[in-house]
Amino acid sequence: MAKEHPHIVIAIDGPAASGKSSVARVLARKLHYVYVNTGAMYRAVTWLAIEKGVPPVDAVRVQQLLHYTEVTCGVRDGESTILLDGVDPADHLVSEAVNSNVSAIATLPDVRRLLTQKQRAFAFDYDVVMEGRDIGSAVFPETRYKFYVDASPEVRAQRRARQGLQDSIAARDKVDSSRRTSPLTIAEDAHVIDSSNLTVEGVVGEIFGRLKQKGLPLGEL
Repeated sequence: MAKEHPHIVIAIDGPAASGKSSVARVLARKLHYVYVNTGAMYRAVTWLAIEKGVPPVDAVRVQQLLHYTEVTCGVRDGESTILLDGVDPADHLVSEAVNSNVSAIATLPDVRRLLTQKQRAFAFDYDVVMEGRDIGSAVFPETRYKFYVDASPEVRAQRRARQGLQDSIAARDKVDSSRRTSPLTIAEDAHVIDSSNLTVEGVVGEIFGRLKQKGLPLGEL
């Protein structure tokens, strides 16, 4: 169980290409919360490993690499940032090499342990909308505001293709769901939303309504 934090956390989980990133970003802007993209954090570590010639599947070498790397997380323009030894890897996070190896990095317990600490730290300074695969189940299991955004495999594959990414949705799901540490799972108290036939605004509206039902003072969109 994570330690108590002084700010509001809205957790949005879901598999690849479910639409959770777009939904979380729009929701955060509407609520004036900080948007935290945890997937970008894992992609950043993946880029670092590739850049330094460290095999992403080599847990020991990746751990050593992180030990000697300054990982700095912050906020810019309402969104989370991550720097590795002062370098911003944002331009490289959707490269084919990163996309092909990020699932391997995400299975490593030491990587997840470090990044989970960084993710929890955001809520000590900001109200956040945080999206990922284990936010409601592992990073902030105590938050009352949990959502799981999903879509049909066909829709997700189409979205992935539009992003210029050709990885297998089924393979990605298998890796994410079967890893030992913090696997992709639906938290028991999460509200599940199928985004297959909904716009981003439609999903955001459903979340907004659910948050109001739970008594979160939000005003009006």
